[in-house]
Amino acid sequence: MLSEGRGVARHCAVWGSPIEHSLSPLLHRAAYAALALDGWSYERREVDEAGFADAFAGLDETWVGLSLTMPLKEVALRAATTATPVAAATGAANTLVRDADDPSRWTAHNTDVHGLTTALRLAGCTAPASLLVVGSGATARSAVAAVTAPGGRIVLMVRDRVRPETLRQAEAAGLAVEVVGLGEWAAASEVDAVVSTVPPTSVPDLEVFPAASQGGGRRPVLLDVVYGSGETPLQRAARERGWAIARGTDMLLHQATEQVRLMTGREAPLGAMSDALRAALRERRENS
Repeated sequence: MLSEGRGVARHCAVWGSPIEHSLSPLLHRAAYAALALDGWSYERREVDEAGFADAFAGLDETWVGLSLTMPLKEVALRAATTATPVAAATGAANTLVRDADDPSRWTAHNTDVHGLTTALRLAGCTAPASLLVVGSGATARSAVAAVTAPGGRIVLMVRDRVRPETLRQAEAAGLAVEVVGLGEWAAASEVDAVVSTVPPTSVPDLEVFPAASQGGGRRPVLLDVVYGSGETPLQRAARERGWAIARGTDMLLHQATEQVRLMTGREAPLGAMSDALRAALRERRENS
């Protein structure tokens, strides 16, 4: 981790496939400008699983950090020298940071968990004891990690079989696990929040999405992790039935602020990054 880097070339990027939609460059560049980190750059690069090893091996020592999106979160974890407990528990890394003292070493982080828990908290769901998670892939495992209460409960909603690594993670954390089929929304009536990690078109049977329960005086929360294309059908169904809505853009923003902190060693300028994100989303809406 390089704490200053003023005037010295320092490179970071987001990799994945597809990658053109990513707003990570906008967020990180806004941070660098606000922090006056001259010489720092942040790009996007199309990299798939087959090309990851060669691309990673080709980085010289001016490269200090990578953000990883699908489908690279698992292969990135395997490429790291060390992993934080959160990254190891979820089996997924969305961030790689080079060790400043030993440039041959990279540490894997999962800042999606920070982003997801922050988005839920901002919508009124603090320290959830129970979640229904739609999907069971890498992002779903970040949702599982958000349940830290003793005796917590996870409901995994999947089309076919739950990915075994996701099931192992939940069981290792001591969580009670229930598996339901896609569209079996009755299970959502008794959880603190629903987190959907699948494309909006994959979510069926929303006509039976339950009304919000007011247990404990708090409304349950719906977080659909997608962003940038307006209200999703799941968000609309939840809002109409009294659920609080957590924004996917909040998850994006706060996982990025944590990445900036890890890569630069500086506290991320939340205001500047938030302003840049709002402007970009407004421009997308105006151009759509």
